[in-house]
Amino acid sequence: MTGLERYQSQRHRSVAIARAMLAAAFLATSFFAACFIAMAQDQSAATGQDVIFARKTLMNSMCDKMMEIENMIAFVGINLNRVHAHGDAISVMLMALPHLFPPSSNQWKPDADRDPVTDTFASPDLWTAFPDFYRQAAAASRSAHAMSRADGIDDVKMHARELRIACDSCHALYLEDP
Repeated sequence: MTGLERYQSQRHRSVAIARAMLAAAFLATSFFAACFIAMAQDQSAATGQDVIFARKTLMNSMCDKMMEIENMIAFVGINLNRVHAHGDAISVMLMALPHLFPPSSNQWKPDADRDPVTDTFASPDLWTAFPDFYRQAAAASRSAHAMSRADGIDDVKMHARELRIACDSCHALYLEDP
């Protein structure tokens, strides 16, 4: 077995272990969440603004990771391990993102004085075309996942370009200008 094959084998094993641990943590968290719900936890405490803040936080994290990838491509040089980690994280975040757009967070009001932290800039069109938004997030997630598995610099560049186009296209359709 060559050094590269050994490295790839170890990486795949590490990824599998990390995913198994994440799945176990998710199941444990789900179990405890179900217990709290069963004890009649008052979920009315979470407001539409809370979920807007949560999705903005998630979007900022994805943007930071994508910016680092694009900076590596343009200026620094590509670190495949870092790109793989960022691509994997972005992929997972994009799978979760549509679930942070419940109908109660459809609060866009034109010409309103908005708080940039807790008020939405999501277009009301997002909720009327939610299946399209969901498909776009899933497609972007697949691009990020492919980038997390890229074998070389050209593959990274191709998948980063795909992901940037997917993000920009979705924002063009479903993001209001502040």
